[in-house]
Amino acid sequence: MKIEEAQEMMRKVYWDRDRARGVNGTLQRTREELAELSDAILEREGTKAIEDEIADVFAWLCSLANLLDIDVSEVFYNKYTNACSKCKQSPCTCPDE
Repeated sequence: MKIEEAQEMMRKVYWDRDRARGVNGTLQRTREELAELSDAILEREGTKAIEDEIADVFAWLCSLANLLDIDVSEVFYNKYTNACSKCKQSPCTCPDE
């Protein structure tokens, strides 16, 4: 599945609920899912739990983008074009931060 297909699937399945929750509520849920991903990684809950949380974070990000009328695939591919978005090199040559 491509990014744009995933975003469209989230729109078809969840648009009414996302719209009712609004941007702020959806942003909060996205933060909660990111925290759950962080916990799964830090607590070494195993690959399946981490994969599930990554999927949840992506799904909520797609829902948030839908509410904001942002095409995730377009903005992603505009910023990340086979090279680092900062130094424009591949592989990245930016100093470690």
